[in-house]
Amino acid sequence: MKIALMDSGIGLLAAAAAVRRLRPDADLVLSSDPDGMPWGPRTAEDLTGRAVAVAEAAAAHRPDALIVACNTASVHALPTLRARLEPAIPVIGTVPAIKPAAAGGGPVAIWATPATTGSPYQRGLIEEFAHGIDVTEVPCPGLADAVQYADEKAIDETIAAAAALTPRNVRAVVLGCTHYELVAERIRAAVQQPGLPPLVLHGSAGAVAAQALRRIGARAGTDPATDLAVPAPGLTVLLSGREEQLPRTALTYAEGRMLAETSPAL
Repeated sequence: MKIALMDSGIGLLAAAAAVRRLRPDADLVLSSDPDGMPWGPRTAEDLTGRAVAVAEAAAAHRPDALIVACNTASVHALPTLRARLEPAIPVIGTVPAIKPAAAGGGPVAIWATPATTGSPYQRGLIEEFAHGIDVTEVPCPGLADAVQYADEKAIDETIAAAAALTPRNVRAVVLGCTHYELVAERIRAAVQQPGLPPLVLHGSAGAVAAQALRRIGARAGTDPATDLAVPAPGLTVLLSGREEQLPRTALTYAEGRMLAETSPAL
């Protein structure tokens, strides 16, 4: 089994690690676009062009499914990607986990990029899944870039700024950018208030990984046919179409280190 994941940068690590946990025997193809990131400020047309190039680089490795591990690309490019690749390669998009967060009651905060915060797309999800729930949209300028480059000082500053905009009584925080899942516990520590119930964080990595397996009719756990096979699962890293190693900054995060430890390519 081979699962491909795409993003502008290393935000795909969380979903890749989730796939690895569900299917330790799966080969992974990680396709990102360091030459063109960030995608957020680009026009929808320009972003879609970059996303198509990244997706086609991954598709050349003949994966069984492609996960679009990027909220922004899922908003703007998912229909185009599906039109180009399906039905040969199922394409799974990433949607902010507003529905499960709202199911637990409010108040809820949604941390997202400035481009997504207040967008018709996000407002539509709130209206559909969180109608009547106290929801606060929190813009997080610079946080995705800080995570991408593992800039510890900038991560601390941008998380602190977003936490200051988050109501003290929130019960759940939706992580509306895949990069944020890599620093989830730091977000939790910044938002959790003494004396209140434990804060619930809602990311998308686990859900998209599970959906990818469902789309190809696979179950979690290793394939009995490969249990006795000697080779460890492979990891192919594509940086703007070039086959290289996982970026050094990826090893800053637990998800990146887990992939490095379980894949012989590194």
